[in-house]
Amino acid sequence: MPTAKNLNELFYATLQDIYHGEKQILKALPKMAKHATTPELKKAFQLHVDQTEGQVERLQQVFEMLDKSARGRTCEAIEGLVEEGKEVMSETEPGEVMDAGLIAAAQAVEHYEIARYGTLCAWATQLGMPEAAKLLQQTLKEEKETDALLNKMAMGGINRSAA
Repeated sequence: MPTAKNLNELFYATLQDIYHGEKQILKALPKMAKHATTPELKKAFQLHVDQTEGQVERLQQVFEMLDKSARGRTCEAIEGLVEEGKEVMSETEPGEVMDAGLIAAAQAVEHYEIARYGTLCAWATQLGMPEAAKLLQQTLKEEKETDALLNKMAMGGINRSAA
């Protein structure tokens, strides 16, 4: 990340980071859905693809508000988390054990996104961009809901079955 001289520049750089991250997640989710064996987990990953597409659209709207083109900047954190998900798919026994690993990998991504969107919401508010904050808050809410759903599936039986 180039040196940010003010909060506006830091906001823009972080927006580029999460934009790239969301694009990486869009590539990973269908693979995760394909490897999931529990129907509810498979469905959750498939539904999150649509949700993530909406999140990308909201990010594009925020870029427009900044009068900037929607361009990502390599998000090494998401790339690393996606790589961990790939390792789960290639190194774990198919079935409940893989499902438990996929949930863990997906929750790591969700937690990163929750941290990023929480920060972006706060910065948008501080920078006097209430419309951007509203869009980012909507995505933050979705990420928290997805995390809660994944946790419910894990605690509701997948982890027990995997054990």
